[in-house]
Amino acid sequence: MAAATTRAVFLASLVLSSTTVGGLTILDPQECQARETEDTKTRSKSRVGNSPRYIDRELSMIYGQNKDGTPLQRKTLVRRITGDSTPYSFPVKKVVLTKKWPETPPFIAQDFFRVDNNDDPLFYKVPKLVYHIDEPAVAALTQYYRKNIRPGSRILDICSSWVSHYPMEFPSTMKRICATGISEMELQYNDQVTNGCYQQADLNVEPVRLNYPDNSFDVVTCVVSIDYLLHPIEVLREVHRVLRPGGQVIVSQSNRCFPTKAIALWLRLSDHDHLELINGFFQYAGGYQLPCEAYDITATVPGQPFHDPMFIVKATKK
Repeated sequence: MAAATTRAVFLASLVLSSTTVGGLTILDPQECQARETEDTKTRSKSRVGNSPRYIDRELSMIYGQNKDGTPLQRKTLVRRITGDSTPYSFPVKKVVLTKKWPETPPFIAQDFFRVDNNDDPLFYKVPKLVYHIDEPAVAALTQYYRKNIRPGSRILDICSSWVSHYPMEFPSTMKRICATGISEMELQYNDQVTNGCYQQADLNVEPVRLNYPDNSFDVVTCVVSIDYLLHPIEVLREVHRVLRPGGQVIVSQSNRCFPTKAIALWLRLSDHDHLELINGFFQYAGGYQLPCEAYDITATVPGQPFHDPMFIVKATKK
């Protein structure tokens, strides 16, 4: 009974923590803008000269074979959002994380229940060559990466897909970009992966299956996907293993998801509570500097007050 009471208090504290503007505790954005150093100025100018706003590509998709074994193929047109040449602006506002987590995880099995608990590879068997956030959110994330990931970095994108939301110049300015995701076909279409460095893996079945050596990467990114992980703490421990000391994990999150695939606990929480929860996952994974840094990087769109928010939780390996 005492354990149940403790858990109830814990959940209530999450919900009640959202008492400030938009459920977020935010500092003055003027104080929290990413510092404009000579290094960040150089990186901002390193973008491809008049970058197009969109790049249209025609992709060939093999989706099966006929009776004689001949591949069945169709072509599909996709539009890549570059994050550049937009009318948006990109403020960065620091979010204060205040939740005090207990020493041991307060989670129960039902927290990680999903409405659709069928095998994830079946859900992603047909490539979903779409964006799961709108253009302002994509652009905000791309610009954040440009200002916060140093040239020459070794990057791993987990829970990846046919896009990794990196700036266009990253494949040429970074030492290496790798990706791990559930759909091998989508990963094949990801034009930001360098030298075919991708691996198909279902992290919900094998959360410690990042087939890279220890200390391999400077940065690990995860875009709007941590809410689908059944074993987020174990995955973040594995991320810690492949990250070099001082390396960073950048987890981005909006308010969109496939509700049948997101874990039950996630669906009960607010935007602010999601950031607190991710911070808790990092705490229980161990080996990260705490508390994590959290930011609201939602783009400002002229004449459009309603669009997808975008948030960052950044953790640094000790």
